[in-house]
Amino acid sequence: MICGLFATLAGSAWTRTAIRYGITAIAILLFLLALRRSGERAVRLAERLETMEKAHEADRRMLEAAARRPRDRYELAERLRDGHF
Repeated sequence: MICGLFATLAGSAWTRTAIRYGITAIAILLFLLALRRSGERAVRLAERLETMEKAHEADRRMLEAAARRPRDRYELAERLRDGHF
């Protein structure tokens, strides 16, 4: 009985057209959802990159400051006397 009902619906031109439009609408909807997900992923990656760049910049500044520091207390005393510290 159910098979007969499906055969009758599938044989109708209106039903085939409705199924075709329905499948097309579902395909477009799935495409848009996948596009949205990839966009969200790209935003998260961009935020992660920005955070890493900030961390690397801070590390670079700390390394530059460490390179300019006095090597020992005598050099520190000389810099303090000269007023360059």
